[in-house]
Amino acid sequence: MDLVAPQLDEYLLDLARTQHPDAVLDDMEQRAREQGFPIVGRAVGRLLETQARGIGARRVMELGSGYGYSAYWFSRAVGDGGSVVCTDMDPGNARDAEGYLQRAGLWDRVRYRVGDALSGFAAESGEFDIVYCDVDKTGYPDCWRAACERIRVGGLYLCDNVLWSGRVAEPGGDANTEAIREHNRLVATDDRFVSSIVPLRDGVMIALRVG
Repeated sequence: MDLVAPQLDEYLLDLARTQHPDAVLDDMEQRAREQGFPIVGRAVGRLLETQARGIGARRVMELGSGYGYSAYWFSRAVGDGGSVVCTDMDPGNARDAEGYLQRAGLWDRVRYRVGDALSGFAAESGEFDIVYCDVDKTGYPDCWRAACERIRVGGLYLCDNVLWSGRVAEPGGDANTEAIREHNRLVATDDRFVSSIVPLRDGVMIALRVG
């Protein structure tokens, strides 16, 4: 199921490319197309950056980072002296992220932890302005349980793929679908957060901590 009509989706991507052209992003997106690697894409990337800038984020934790596409947008938002902590199981992705983000002039704000996302998160201390989740979908509920305790009041929890091509609204479903449904329910019922899902691309959860 297309959440957004293909022609409208292309229009949104075209606007994002017009607003933010960058050869580094072109290369990262070309790689994603060729390898079938999941990235958020430029329209969602701009949404992530806008959200981060909107709360003045300086410290971001990514649970699931791939080769640095979402980190590109967060590292733009946190500015000089800000930090984005990334996690990925593949050391090759971490090396490739360094290459891309060095070219973009953003690597000095980024630090990779190679290994399990939640283990890397647990090894970090203190609160974060933003925790972003994009791990394997069965891990979403546990990521939320960890993240919701580590986000400052006024900070954000952001998560990609929360509509799962519309499958969350259909009866039944596999383990991935069930995990995303559980995750979305946990976020929606936590009265410390005000949340909404933006039906852009595959659905982006935005949850603001208010208490």
